[in-house]
Formats: sequence, structure tokens, C-alpha cells
Amino acid sequence: MNFLKHPPFWFAVILVAFASVAPLWLSAYFLGVLTLAYYFGVFAMSWDLLFGFAGEVNFGPTALIGLGAYGAAMLNSMAGLPVLVCLIFGALLAVAGGALLALPALRLTGPYFGLVTLVAVLLLQNFIVIFAGLTGGEIGMTVPSVLSISAGVNYEYALGFLVVCALILYGLSRSALGLILQASGQDATEAAALGFNTTKHKFAAFCISALFSGLTGGMLVFYMGAVSVDTVIDISIGVQIIIMAVLGGRRTILGGILGAVFIILANELLRPLGQLNNFVVAAVALAVILFFPDGFLGLLHRARSV
Repeated sequence: MNFLKHPPFWFAVILVAFASVAPLWLSAYFLGVLTLAYYFGVFAMSWDLLFGFAGEVNFGPTALIGLGAYGAAMLNSMAGLPVLVCLIFGALLAVAGGALLALPALRLTGPYFGLVTLVAVLLLQNFIVIFAGLTGGEIGMTVPSVLSISAGVNYEYALGFLVVCALILYGLSRSALGLILQASGQDATEAAALGFNTTKHKFAAFCISALFSGLTGGMLVFYMGAVSVDTVIDISIGVQIIIMAVLGGRRTILGGILGAVFIILANELLRPLGQLNNFVVAAVALAVILFFPDGFLGLLHRARSV
């Protein structure tokens, strides 16, 4: 119960309470923007668990997201099963795919692990295009079921999902697994000398990341009512997720939420700038990463210590 004495805990409680009443004063448009940001926040937190703690750079987070999204969508479209069953199936498919990818990839060192994950994205994209009869190809596919047609209800679903995932992932990062991953990421040789099986723990982290990525991919599909390569698998989406996690603060888990909300909101608020929109957002993100490598949460910690 020591966390009850920490100001950050109560600050987080206040933020969640404030966010939970947003439907009372925000328009449906901005509720939709924040709903999308919350799902991307989970993507960023899942990525940070693998990179920030295990030290393994996954350049293809959308491969895991895509498996969960398309698995859930295809099961719902073809078999008409309930949303919950489809979400579980999509998450398990992402874990299975992640495990098959991680087993050989984790034997590699340096940048090769990242390259393998990047190639996995390209393979999944080609698979979807080749088997267009099942996946809808480049056009994508719609799902007969959605979470809700109410912007307020969808927002509450996303917020509740974000809070639960944040608690679980943050708890894992502070558990024995998180400490071993952190030690492995900083010095794998020394961690192995202490008797820890670094490969086993990194494999577990990859599977956990895949689970949350795939589950969130399915949630996103049933929020939007459709799935396509451009919305869940495109490499540019993976780059965005990586920027969100690093911008919020590496090795913090919760920083991914701040990074996601900032990137998604900034893109929408600066939309009137037209083509300059992405340039301005990218320039601000680059400046923060270069001059404040600890991200937004690092800035907050630094401000508290002054």
C-alpha cells in the first residue's frame, strides 16, 4: 500500500476521474479522437515493455496488431461469433504468431531482431493482398458487429480498456519479470552470469506484448467497424507507435499514453495547416526526443526534483 503515499498515484487517479467525465462536455468528434488515442496508448505501452525493458527493438509492432485485428474481424465476418469470442481469438492468434516469430528472432543479436520484425510486417501485408478472398485485400473488410454506435459509450470502453491494460503492464514492469528484463536489456551477459535465462524472459515479454497488441487491434476493429492494411498494418503506423512510446518516456510504460494522446490530438488540432500538419508534429516530436531523451515523463520528474 506504499503507492497510496506517492503523489503520482493520486495524480493518475485525478486524470482518470477527469477523463471519465469527458463525455459530459466534449463533442462526439473529440471523443472519437481521444478514443483512437487511448487504443494507440496501449499499442505504445506494449511496445515499451519489449524495448524499454528488454532492450529489443521491434520495428514491426503492426505485425502483431494486424494478426489480432484480422483474426478477430475474419472470425466475426465469417462465423458471426460474439465480439468477445472474436477478441480472444485475435489476441491468441497474435500470441501464436508472436511466439513463432520470437523463437528464431531472439537468437539473433544487434539490429537483426528488429529487421526480422520489420520483414514480418511486409509478409503479413503480402499475405493479406494475395488471399484477398478471405481478407478483403487492399480494400479491407467490414465487420457485422461493432462495440457501440454511441461516441460516448465507445469512449468509455476505450478509457476503461486503457486503464486496465495500464495497470497490468505497469504492474508487470515493476514485478520480478520487469526487473529481470531491465537487467537483461542493460547488460544481457551480466544478467546471464547471475543465473537468469535472458532469452526465456525476453520471449515472455514478446508474448505479453503480442497479447496486448493483438487484443487492442481487435478492439480497434470493432470500434471502427472495418479493418484494412492502411489502418492497422502499414509501416507508418508502426513508426507512429514507436515515436509515441519514446516521446512519452522510454522504460516508463505509462509514458506511452502521454505520447499517444499528444500525437493524435496534435494531428487533429493542426489539420487546418494542411500538408504542414505532419511536418510540424514530427518536428516537435524530434525536438523533444533530441533535447529531452527521457520524454514527457522525464520532464515531469525533472520538474518535480527542481
